[in-house]
Amino acid sequence: MKSIATFIIFLFFFTSSLFGQTATIKGIVKDEGGKPIENVSITYNKKGTASNNKGEYSLKVPSGKMITITFSHLTFKIYTKRIRIPKGRTLTFSPKLTTKTEKLKDVVVKDNKEKAQGIDKIDIKIVKKLPSANAGIEGVLKNIGLGVSGNNELSTQYNVRGGNYDENLVYVNGIEVYRPFLVRSGQQEGLSFVNPNLTQNVKFSAGGFQAKYGDKLSSVLDITYRKPQQFGLRVEASLLGGSLTFENVSLQNRLSAIIGVRYRDNSLFVNSKDIEANFKPNFTDVQTYISYQFNEKFNLDFLGTFSLNNYDYIPVSRRTVFGTVTDTKALIVNYQGKENDKYLTVFGALKANYQVNDNLNINLTATTYNTQEEEHFDILAFYGLGNVNFDLGSPNAGDVEFVQSIGSQLDHARNDLDALISNIEAKATLKKGDHIFEFGAKYQIEDIKDRIIEWEVIDSAGFSLRPPHLLPRNDEPYEPFTGPIVPFISTRAMNSVQINRISGFAQWSKTSYINDHQLWYNLGVRAQQWKVKGDGLISDNHTVISPRVQFAIKPDWEKDMIFRVSGGYYYQPPFYRELRDSLGIVHPEVKAQRSIHFVLGNEYSLKMWGRPFKLVTEAYYKSLTDVNPFTIDNVQIRYRAKNNAKAFATGFDARLNGEFVPGTESYFSFGYLLTKENIDNRGYISRPTDQRLKFAILFQDYVPNYPNLKMYLNLVYNTGVPGGSPSFADPYVFQNRLKDYFRSDIGISYVFKDNENKSNDKWLEKFKEFSVGIELFNMFDVQNSITNTWVRDISSQQSVAIPNFLSGRVLNLKVSAQF
Repeated sequence: MKSIATFIIFLFFFTSSLFGQTATIKGIVKDEGGKPIENVSITYNKKGTASNNKGEYSLKVPSGKMITITFSHLTFKIYTKRIRIPKGRTLTFSPKLTTKTEKLKDVVVKDNKEKAQGIDKIDIKIVKKLPSANAGIEGVLKNIGLGVSGNNELSTQYNVRGGNYDENLVYVNGIEVYRPFLVRSGQQEGLSFVNPNLTQNVKFSAGGFQAKYGDKLSSVLDITYRKPQQFGLRVEASLLGGSLTFENVSLQNRLSAIIGVRYRDNSLFVNSKDIEANFKPNFTDVQTYISYQFNEKFNLDFLGTFSLNNYDYIPVSRRTVFGTVTDTKALIVNYQGKENDKYLTVFGALKANYQVNDNLNINLTATTYNTQEEEHFDILAFYGLGNVNFDLGSPNAGDVEFVQSIGSQLDHARNDLDALISNIEAKATLKKGDHIFEFGAKYQIEDIKDRIIEWEVIDSAGFSLRPPHLLPRNDEPYEPFTGPIVPFISTRAMNSVQINRISGFAQWSKTSYINDHQLWYNLGVRAQQWKVKGDGLISDNHTVISPRVQFAIKPDWEKDMIFRVSGGYYYQPPFYRELRDSLGIVHPEVKAQRSIHFVLGNEYSLKMWGRPFKLVTEAYYKSLTDVNPFTIDNVQIRYRAKNNAKAFATGFDARLNGEFVPGTESYFSFGYLLTKENIDNRGYISRPTDQRLKFAILFQDYVPNYPNLKMYLNLVYNTGVPGGSPSFADPYVFQNRLKDYFRSDIGISYVFKDNENKSNDKWLEKFKEFSVGIELFNMFDVQNSITNTWVRDISSQQSVAIPNFLSGRVLNLKVSAQF
């Protein structure tokens, strides 16, 4: 018994001594966000344990000596810790592991979803660099956008595949924005709504777009403003104006705000034209985008803008040379009077976004838009025609001789418009496996008050011209005429119109595979009902339903290609401008125009000279019914307010872009369009937007030995469109085309510092980016025209078309800095 007791005592002391030589380390392993990590391996000398689903671990280690503990996980970087724990003690240690980032060679992962949807993404960096008379996203679209054209460098408006300016949807952060009502010319237009310095993403579709987008006939421009991640300040200045952009975050990154201020002065461009004038324009724009993240699921966004365009114009004289080399003539005009226009716009939108779970998102948006526009002018013009002396040996070469006084013209307007548009919209997105369901409903109220008082009196050689449709005709001086003096053109109206709209959409999308071929599907439908009412109007209700479909396939080929087809019924319910005819009368009975789209596209990613390139091609056909015919005068659209026509548009667009110069992206674009209309079954004639051919180049380059010295070339050639006719002319009689449009702008800049070009110069320490440059607009000083001035001579009973030329060659200096 004694030996057994001795053995037990020995075993007790041995075990106590053994346990006294160990210690314990325990804790919770977390990631950078503080979330626990499961299955982390915690080892020492090939012995160890693993963390549980709460990130907890506990490990026995030798005590009293320095050891190394290793924490490892497949998706996190390895973490090691050297420790010494006294005998019998427990150490609590909770490390934070960093996510592992590894570069995989020869593996490229592409998201082809937007390509399959026919969405064209535009690099915002190109937008900021492109030299253009009206710099911005729309200027880039006119060059590289598939099917996009524009013949006025001072305007931000654009045509898409035979449509007019009113047929394009524009969204900013999912909120629809609108274009001005009364603007007549590009030089009055000022700034685009979209501020490039606030923009993060630009998406564009030229047709066949999904049901989640609104009811327009031609295109969608979808802009996303960015949410700041840190403090930033950007300043730009040039001879055309300037801008300032401020951004910051606060409240532990929950509140972000970005504010942009812009100012523009078009005097340089107007002074380059053939009209001498005292011109005082000032276009000012302030925008802000504020976002507050309440928690991981809920955030609230506000988008607001204020813009004020003042256009004060006092013409003095004009001298326009036109005709042929052998018969060169000149129009000489002297003016009296002035024009005072004012365009005030206020816009505000509040958007609440709630992420219910990983599969369901709901958002609610309330928007108000108000525009107050004034167009007041009294301008008296005395004009005459003369011959130009082209005798190079004569001291008077280039002078205008033998000026014959033809007459005068008095233009008067007191036009005022106040439009208030308010809406509320709810949207939801539900993901269920490979299926995505999207829904939306919107209610909108439009309240427009419009006063139109506009007339034109023409006096030719001392005799007043009566309108061509008014009988009896004035045949003076050959026969005496007694009667009241009637304006050649006269419009008087007072309109108060309200339009209530209810619209909604539902669509389904899916991505699937057949073997290794990837497929995309989208089916959707939109519906809208609207009611037009107003003082003295008979109310009218209308309803349209718009089904749409998309299909795309990416074959499992060695060549990287995507084929897509899309189409559907696209309606454009009339806005106020489309309800008002040339006499100012509102027609509530006007129906929605309808266009059936069929678009077939291909996108091919390839390599040339070992560098990436992309070739995009699209063919399309659009059949239009219930067409509301229109005429275009500069940028002003006048509708007949009748659904008395049908039309079609067909064509082909192609664009090749890539690194023609290593490290830079350049674009070559081509477009062919044929669009015609049949008004009152009189036969098909070209529409005012029949831009038959387009060639465009956006080219970037740099000096190899001085890579900070960069060049940007913007070149556009468009064939002439039908136009320039008098407002009263019958389009079936007058089918002349304006001259071809050719524009080339070049910009040269030197980048002192940016993300790719660092600098050790002390004076650049406070700058993130700094560059200076020059821009030469209309490099070849081509005389482009978009309208004609019609000079009427009562003695000859003829009207002479005098082209109204756009801007000439203009030099601009530019400085840009970011802090």
